[in-house]
Amino acid sequence: MDLQAHRIAEAADTIDPVFLNTPQFFDEHLGARLGREVLVKVETVNPLRCFKGRGADFLMSGLPPSSRVVCASSGNFGAAMAYTGRARGIPVEVFAGSGLNPAKAARMAAFGAEVITVDGDPHGAAAEHAAARGRLFVTDGKEAAVAEGAGTIGLELLRSGPFDAVVVQIGDGALINGVARWFKEHAPATKIIGVCAVSAPALAESWRAGHPVEIEPDTIAEGINIGNPVPESVVRMRELVDDIVLVDDAALLSAMALARETLGLTLEPAGAAGLAAVASHDLPGNRVATVLTGSNLNPALAATETRPAGAAMAG
Repeated sequence: MDLQAHRIAEAADTIDPVFLNTPQFFDEHLGARLGREVLVKVETVNPLRCFKGRGADFLMSGLPPSSRVVCASSGNFGAAMAYTGRARGIPVEVFAGSGLNPAKAARMAAFGAEVITVDGDPHGAAAEHAAARGRLFVTDGKEAAVAEGAGTIGLELLRSGPFDAVVVQIGDGALINGVARWFKEHAPATKIIGVCAVSAPALAESWRAGHPVEIEPDTIAEGINIGNPVPESVVRMRELVDDIVLVDDAALLSAMALARETLGLTLEPAGAAGLAAVASHDLPGNRVATVLTGSNLNPALAATETRPAGAAMAG
């Protein structure tokens, strides 16, 4: 295991405080709707409106100031790299697919990134671009420092523990692996439950198979719309994650509505995936925690009507 608990503790002392010690609480209204105690950790109240700044900042803190960084992103990780790179004078280029959420594109550009959209595979295009120009190519789920930085969420969560389970959405895997690493070290009885989209199950299938399984994704949840898993992330997940469940897009929309109604929070679909899993699966235990990971909602989706969270959300 290349992720180290002492490095997560170090990250908690290193990361820009603007990303740390985010609100976490039990909400009685939410718990009544879900039929159990649910602690939510709100990672949307920072300059990025998502959790990605923790891992990006810890990674950037270890780079030489002469670095030039290239990454691929659906938006949130690119914004995090741009924000933390700007603070250190490190230029960042972000490759993204042509269907990039315009709100996320604007945030990346506002933080100083050069955003390059491509019709094909942005990850492959970014890797080729970095290699041709001698720049550092950073992959979100691959870099240990990114997962260790995200693991500070686990460190903070455990202050409100114990929990029967912690439910974490899976994008490239840095968040769940970092959180799980801390819990396996300090609260090993807690079950770590991952969440993928029904129509983007590549990480779930890879975890079950023990090696990357490519599946073309098609979900409204940009942050977990993963089709080509990072091998290093799959290896970590096999050791750290206890189970993975799937949620469909309708459940994500209902969870977004539930967050609005009970918490007064706007979430993007991936940000609500943990809530969707708690609502639609018989997860272990009555005291669980989940992370509300992002609120950078696509304007096209924000303009549509989402059905209210009704009886199906009773858990």
